[in-house]
Amino acid sequence: MPLIDPGKKAPAFNLVDQDGVRHRLSDYTDGPVVLFFYPKDMTSGCTLEAQQFRDLHTTFKKKGVTVFGISILDSKSKKKFAEKESLNFPLLADDHVNDAGKPDPKVCQKYGVWVEKSMYGRTYMGIQRTTYLIAPGGKVARRWDKVKVPGHAAEVLEAVGAL
Repeated sequence: MPLIDPGKKAPAFNLVDQDGVRHRLSDYTDGPVVLFFYPKDMTSGCTLEAQQFRDLHTTFKKKGVTVFGISILDSKSKKKFAEKESLNFPLLADDHVNDAGKPDPKVCQKYGVWVEKSMYGRTYMGIQRTTYLIAPGGKVARRWDKVKVPGHAAEVLEAVGAL
């Protein structure tokens, strides 16, 4: 599926976080929501990105923003990652697998971030690092594609001020 353009309704989700708590987008329509899709728990770029959102989380909360990180690994992996990095926001597990046992993340597909990637001549499916800012009411206000991690969380926070 294609990426969701600003102005369009954000696709619904219903995922479990690192503590087993279920989160639905429909539960957060009163304020802005940040969804940052990242490839894998506990890798260098993903750790840096999560740490930046952690460090700015108090400021996001003061502005009424809910922040979620989403990737394909299960809630057990998310728990380990959150505890190791003292993360103070939910990490959601889009960990559905197909009949062949391969990752088949439903929410990542809805948001257009589950894409074919290549490394060292090998192609595989994975998450393209993407962030969505969803305005109160559920429409996409802004999207960042192929995110460069340094300074990204601060850039998202700045965009929240423009809502």
